[in-house]
Amino acid sequence: MNVLSTYERAYFVGIGGIGMSALARYFMATGKAVMGYDKVSSALTQSLIEEGILVHFEDSINEIPEKFKDPNKTLIVYTPAIKELAILDFFENNKFSIKKRAEVLGDLTRSFKGLCIAGTHGKTTTSSLLAHLLNALSTGCTAFLGGIANNFNSNLVISQSSKYAVIEADEFDRSFLHLAPFAAIVTATDPDHLDVYGNKEAFVEGFRQFTMRVDPKGFCIQKFGLQLQSLASVLTYELNNTKADYTLVNLRFEDGFQVGDLICKSENYPAIAFGLPGLHNAENALACIALLHQLGYTIDALRPGLKSFEGVRRRFDYHLRTNELIYIDDYAHHPVEIEALLNSVKLLYPSLPIIGIFQPHLYSRTKDFASEFAQSLNKLDQLYLLPIYPARELPIPGVSSEWLCTLSRCEKKQVLETHEVLSKLKNVKKGVVLTIGAGDIDRLVAPIKAILESQTLAS
Repeated sequence: MNVLSTYERAYFVGIGGIGMSALARYFMATGKAVMGYDKVSSALTQSLIEEGILVHFEDSINEIPEKFKDPNKTLIVYTPAIKELAILDFFENNKFSIKKRAEVLGDLTRSFKGLCIAGTHGKTTTSSLLAHLLNALSTGCTAFLGGIANNFNSNLVISQSSKYAVIEADEFDRSFLHLAPFAAIVTATDPDHLDVYGNKEAFVEGFRQFTMRVDPKGFCIQKFGLQLQSLASVLTYELNNTKADYTLVNLRFEDGFQVGDLICKSENYPAIAFGLPGLHNAENALACIALLHQLGYTIDALRPGLKSFEGVRRRFDYHLRTNELIYIDDYAHHPVEIEALLNSVKLLYPSLPIIGIFQPHLYSRTKDFASEFAQSLNKLDQLYLLPIYPARELPIPGVSSEWLCTLSRCEKKQVLETHEVLSKLKNVKKGVVLTIGAGDIDRLVAPIKAILESQTLAS
């Protein structure tokens, strides 16, 4: 069933989510009437309102206009992160067509050649870079992204002519199994979402099922060592590994850019420059190079796009950059992501102390990976922990930021409330300050930036 031709209107439950908002924007762009509900107002919901999408924040049927209450003309799209709501009960009781976001995304993208980016880490940066490269190549694409890509200032890209759709393939709730990729990238299968999958083996099995969905005529690009079976051609990538089909060696900085030498199929391409610093960003770029090379593009044709990529909001996102004081905001919320972030920061700023403000995301994730979180956070010179962001969960007895703090070997560590963090930072005049997490820690970005900027002016 083609949802665009079947329904005149779309109502989104959880419209403020990054993936949901991209879908809402797509429906709006195709001429459909769009509205939705979210629990709290945010910068993203405000942007949707400014674009002409109706958004309400009270769980009440009275907030929904009559024209959206026709089950024959209105499609209901929801995210599994949303649980019990009066409006959902109303839609269910009145026989509306109610679909998960992933189902709708899968339906919308079947008319394209889907280029799907999966993996525990790096999905958003990799998919945003891939979309940017296709635009830089003048091929273009339609793209559904899990973050606000700075080159587009949006999480949605629309092309009227390109056959490609770049899709961030989310493993939560096994959502990516609704997709039908022509080609795919898998960046990592480090366990996550064990509240959904149960154990590591089931989590990896989900990725095996995903890679088996790739079109046999297409390609499956995988981080070296994942060994996920596919009916499509499998090619591997990894930094500093000549056993992989694609590798980058001799990573260095030249003229302010991270640069590496590419080796693929015994061919060498020296001095490829990347717009984003960091080892993990270089590896994400390597995956995009591999996929586009397999699609028939020359390596040299990719150079301008790789260098002009400006990244994604909240992914190694610079807010202050002076010789002595740096402020970076990052979405990292898994131990492996935090470790990659801190390794990159240490490589860039080896002589500066690193001060991390981390907001754990989900009680279940904190419980499942507590020792791994503690180990990755040990790389900090100073650690400030905020209370756990619960998202869709209820508290788990004994699982708290205080507990996580006791597990960390970081010498300078403390659990603080938001306002207390701001007070602590008023004395920081030298170092790299990081805000880390996937909850609402981004609300701290503006006040932290203001405080740190005032420090540079005063010094």
